[in-house]
Amino acid sequence: MVEILEIGNKVVKSDEILSLLTRYQLMPQLVRGLLIDQAIAEVTCTEEERSKAISAVEGHLKITDPEAKAAWLESKGMISSDMEAIAMRPLLLEKFKQANWRKKVESYFLTRKTNLDQVVYSLIRTKDMGLAQEIYFRIKEAEQSFADLAREHSQGAEAHTDGLLGPVPISQPHPTLAKILSVSKPGQLWPPRKLGEWFVIVRLEKMIPVQLDDGMRRKLMDELFENWLREEIQKKGQIKRKDQKP
Repeated sequence: MVEILEIGNKVVKSDEILSLLTRYQLMPQLVRGLLIDQAIAEVTCTEEERSKAISAVEGHLKITDPEAKAAWLESKGMISSDMEAIAMRPLLLEKFKQANWRKKVESYFLTRKTNLDQVVYSLIRTKDMGLAQEIYFRIKEAEQSFADLAREHSQGAEAHTDGLLGPVPISQPHPTLAKILSVSKPGQLWPPRKLGEWFVIVRLEKMIPVQLDDGMRRKLMDELFENWLREEIQKKGQIKRKDQKP
């Protein structure tokens, strides 16, 4: 077999590569990278875009002259075309995403919006049902503030924030809490209910509807791409090792 790599006193032969990738759990990254490369193979860019991409990478690496570039390439075991490919990959991938999902973002946003809206809410949790009932009525009758009672009695991390949590996407809390919050009005206090080992008291403070701004468009386009890539990995990413018998 061909010797293709030497690291210290270890010489890696061509027939060892697959087993090493598997051993070091690098195969998923390899499969992902290969499928992305196949996807962007036909994507093109202008010479100006290419030049800017390479300059950006060189600037990030603080490569200021040909000697520095040669030294960096040698240290990474690369040649100039490898560096160019690294520089171009994000640009080509972005063009691929734009071409395939830019026009689908708005409809996708509508299907995802209810899970993207954010909430600020107050929470108290305790394992004592009797205490939970007492806390609830103290808050309801304005005998004590939610913040004071959370600080005194809540048994979770929220005790350190006066019971206040968020803003967080409404999909982040426990599904039961998320359902309660989704139908709440600001200031609405809910009686204690059992949630696993806890009895929880929750109050919605604020609902923050998500906006389809540039940042959200970017997030959703990346999400659509990852959904597509996951499907491609399932369809095409099966490893077929040539060194194993059927």
